Amino acid sequence: MTAFRIPGVRRPGRLLAETAALLTAVVVAFPLYWMVLSALKPAGEIQSTEPRPWTLSPSLDSFRRVFEQQDFGRYFLNSLLVATAVVLASAVIAFLAATAVTRFRFRFRTTLLVMFLVAQMVPVEALTIPLFFLMRDAGLLNTLGSLVLPHLAFSLPFAIWMLRGFVRAVPEALEEQARIDGASHARFLWTILFPLVLPGLVATSVFSFISTWNDFLFAKSFLISDTSQSTLPMALLVFFKPDENDWGGIMAGSTVMTLPVLVFFVLVQRRLVSGLGGAVKD
Repeated sequence: MTAFRIPGVRRPGRLLAETAALLTAVVVAFPLYWMVLSALKPAGEIQSTEPRPWTLSPSLDSFRRVFEQQDFGRYFLNSLLVATAVVLASAVIAFLAATAVTRFRFRFRTTLLVMFLVAQMVPVEALTIPLFFLMRDAGLLNTLGSLVLPHLAFSLPFAIWMLRGFVRAVPEALEEQARIDGASHARFLWTILFPLVLPGLVATSVFSFISTWNDFLFAKSFLISDTSQSTLPMALLVFFKPDENDWGGIMAGSTVMTLPVLVFFVLVQRRLVSGLGGAVKD
């Protein structure tokens, strides 16, 4: 007996799933909405004891204070340079490493894969002090290199482990056919395999970009005296004052920091979805 379905009426299970997804989206988006709203509120409304989820007199004074801050453009450029360096370096190294551990058989291969998993379990805070002494001995304190290297080290295990699935999904017969057609191993690697695993690279690059862009711990620990090397999260410290915090400036600065992440998401949205789908499928 075929079940009769009334056109235009959704199944209860689907309706429940869509409702849950909508509520989740609201919960996730509300802090962002409140951040932008607080950045646009006048000082009197921000300090009010009766906060309202709207404002009838939006103001750009908080953004003006942010952009008038000394060397704000330099802090923004520093953050962009560090994030870009980590994303590009981690993508190339992770791609080569994932190909090596997937396509080749060598001694301690399994041990190396287990070490990738263990590396992701170690809290970043537990390694901050050892990393400080390492950067000091290497002469990298107060340089952007002291931010690039730790973030690169922490992003690589996740990227390599995730890219393994994409490399393994490419049939070995494709490589054999390329060899028959006269393609070298390097040509197959960069002209055939690389485009096929590009969605996975995009997914791992998003993780690397966000963790690097929002970093405060390493910037506070390794950039001690040279403020010209500071990044955007460090610039927000100006608005934290002993007597009273400038919440309008803090929210405006946070909004400005969020914009590059949103732009990055928009640019890689399609490949990101396919990349995460491939990771789940694997």
